[in-house]
Parts: sequence; structure tokens; C-alpha cells
Amino acid sequence: MTASSGLVSRRRAPVGTPPGTLIPDEKASPTTLRLTLIDDDAVEEIPRATIADVEDGIASGKRLWLDVVGLSDLDMLSELARIFSITPLALEDIHNTGQRPKVDIYGEHALVFMHMMSGNDVASKEQLAILFDRLHVVTFQERPEDCLDPIRRRLPAPQGRMRRGGAPYLAYAIIDTVIDAYFPLLESIGDRLETLEDEVTRDPKPNDVAQLHELKREMLVVKRALWPTREMLATMTREDFDLVPAAVNLYLRDTYDHAVQLIDIVETYRELTSGLLDLYLSSISTRMNEVMKVLTIVSTIFIPLTFLAGVWGMNFDTSASPWNMPELSAYYGYPLALLSMAVVGMMLALYFRWKKWL
Repeated sequence: MTASSGLVSRRRAPVGTPPGTLIPDEKASPTTLRLTLIDDDAVEEIPRATIADVEDGIASGKRLWLDVVGLSDLDMLSELARIFSITPLALEDIHNTGQRPKVDIYGEHALVFMHMMSGNDVASKEQLAILFDRLHVVTFQERPEDCLDPIRRRLPAPQGRMRRGGAPYLAYAIIDTVIDAYFPLLESIGDRLETLEDEVTRDPKPNDVAQLHELKREMLVVKRALWPTREMLATMTREDFDLVPAAVNLYLRDTYDHAVQLIDIVETYRELTSGLLDLYLSSISTRMNEVMKVLTIVSTIFIPLTFLAGVWGMNFDTSASPWNMPELSAYYGYPLALLSMAVVGMMLALYFRWKKWL
């Protein structure tokens, strides 16, 4: 079953299911194996490998990178678990995507969980599990799209570190590539923030608020992926983490610095987004105040004019008394009344201008 709350979507077993149970997922991509055999002389790639190819590769003694794409074939996953000594609990974590980034140690191999971005939006996020020991690397990903093509292009280089650095270095290279893939995503978010900043400053619209909230949600997803990743990298760089040689540990520390840098960028963008929301509300409030000021001034100008119109509209009979509205019988009474109203209105407008209310 799948638990979803908008920001979090995770497939998990029903309540009460025994630990290590694999629940089929109809939406999972078909499972394919991409096997790369590595030695000092050559790199051989088998795009559509079988379980037999994997077993032959292990028997050959060569270093190998097995990329498992799609998690729908439970029988194949179970067979791979048998070959690489993956415990049922670890296999359950691999299959039930949405795990918190972490690293677990299982005897002679380590299992790393990460959130991988294969595109420039958070919708491309997927779980990547990396199993490695001193000779083999196995990656499990949800979909065919990934950000690991640079690794595949660098592997054939005869004198490259990836070719001769062993499985721990290859695992580091994969982790580093996944971390670096966050930079284009954050650059895209930064460009959208700059555009929104110009729009909010120049002409704020209600749609800007929806876009700002969407950016905040995306950055929350990125933050939830990066903070535990930093903890995972800190664990891997400790001196007591024996599966990573000292030479590779140095590179992992650089990857840790990249993760810290990414977290700083996310926090900066989140503060900028909150500032833009405050700027939007301030701009709308200022615009409303300007409108209310104009309406108040217009109303104030018309108050004495309404008073005059009310006085002259009482219509007392002038024949009954000379004190009863003598203006009603004046030959130029109507033009004079309009002129007096215009003079009063202009004097009030000039007074407001002098007080700098206009």
C-alpha cells in the first residue's frame, strides 16, 4: 500500500505484516539489469543482463557494477538478495521506496540510501540504494531516468581513478554525482525566485503567492532529502568506517562539503521566499492604503459640498418670510451655488496638497 500526504509518498506494507515482507507494486517500472564488468584491461557492459550473467561476473573475480532499474520483479530481487547476501529487512527497505537517507552496515558490505534527482524539478526525485563492498557495487533505482550517465562515460577511461579505485571509489563517485545533481535543481529554483522577486516588486498578483508556496514546498522536499544525507556522509567519513579506504575517505569529505553547501543554499532560498511573501503582503497593503487614501480624500472633499446641497435643498417658502432661503429666488442662484461648491472643493484639494496628503 502507499501512504501519501502531499509532501510525502511512501509505499509500505500493511499494518501487522511480518518484517521483510515484499508487497507487489503495480506502478513499479519493469526490472532490468545493467551489468558492467571492470578490470585493469577492459570494461565490459551488458545492457540487458540476466541472473546467470551476474553469477558469471562474480565468479570471474572482476569488479562489477550492477545497476538494477525498476523494482517490480520480486523474484529477481529475491534472487539478487541471495547472491549478494542482502538480508530480508534490507531488501524490504530497498523495495519500499521513500526511505530516509542513511547508511547501514551488514558485515562485509554497506547499504546506502539516497534521494536522487534525475531532472531539474522535485518531481524527478526517486530512491537510490547503493550496496557495495570491496569488489562489487549494486545500485537499485525506481525508474530508468537517472543522473549517472557521467559515471558510465568515465568508466572506460584506462587511467581513470574510477577504473582503478575499486568498488568503494565507484560507490563514492555515484554518491558524489547524485549530490552534485542537486545543484542544477537549486539553480532552477533560484531563477524562478529571481523572476518572482521582480514580479512581486513591480506588480504583485495573487498568482505570485501560489508560486511562492509551491517553491517553499519544493525546497522542503529538497531539505528533507539533504539533511539526513549530510548525516549519512558524516557517518561514512568516520575513521571507524572500515569499508571506505583512507584515500576514498578524502573524496567523501569533499562530497560532505558539497552537501553542506547545498543545505546553505536551500536555507537561503527559504529565507528569500519568506521575505518575498512578506514583500507581497506589504505591497498589497501599501496599494490598499493608497486606494483608501484617495477614497478618503474624495469623500472628505464632498462632505461640505453635500452639506451645501442639503442646505439649499430644504425648499422653505420665500413668500412666507424673507428669511426663508432667499437664494431660491435669486436669478443666478443655481450657477452661484455650483461655483461656490467648486471653490470649496478646490480650496480643500489645495489644502490637502499643502499638507502633502496628496
